[in-house]
Amino acid sequence: MEGIDRAAVLRAKAGDRDAFREIVETHSRHVFGLAFRMTGNEEDAEDVVQETFLKAYRGLERFKGTSEVSTWLHRIAANCAVDLLRRRRGAAFSASSSPDADLVPDAGSGPEAAAYGSEIDRRMQASLDRLSAMERAAFTLRHFEGRSIGEVAGILGVRAGAAKNCVFRAVAKLREDLGPLRSAAR
Repeated sequence: MEGIDRAAVLRAKAGDRDAFREIVETHSRHVFGLAFRMTGNEEDAEDVVQETFLKAYRGLERFKGTSEVSTWLHRIAANCAVDLLRRRRGAAFSASSSPDADLVPDAGSGPEAAAYGSEIDRRMQASLDRLSAMERAAFTLRHFEGRSIGEVAGILGVRAGAAKNCVFRAVAKLREDLGPLRSAAR
């Protein structure tokens, strides 16, 4: 655990609310980014951030410091987002940035490209909505956050093989759904 985070955690455990506020201020932007990429919705992401820090505050005594505070918070946030996605199966997911450059080709610029881009966004949205909450979480952590399979497994609380499987299934579903777009662009 980093020195600044370590000191803040120790002070927060001792009842210093300002110390927990430091943790929130330090990590909220990254937690929001993960939540937004997983939910695709700013309002849902804000709910996930709020729930994440509430759970972290309530569970502060159980945090042993064997991992970084950021890893601990990302795990809580990913679990909160997965729970939210399970509750709201039809949650929107922003496809404004392509998660995997190999999945969607560049169509150039101009009106035809804009129409093509809208079709890509629509298909990407539909494809991402098909993913289970765990597949979506694993895919987001791996391809948007750049986490290793081991980190994805740790954050989601599953074995590395299960995390790898979730990422593989998500990519396979996206490629299947977006394959016709790749063919049309060639």
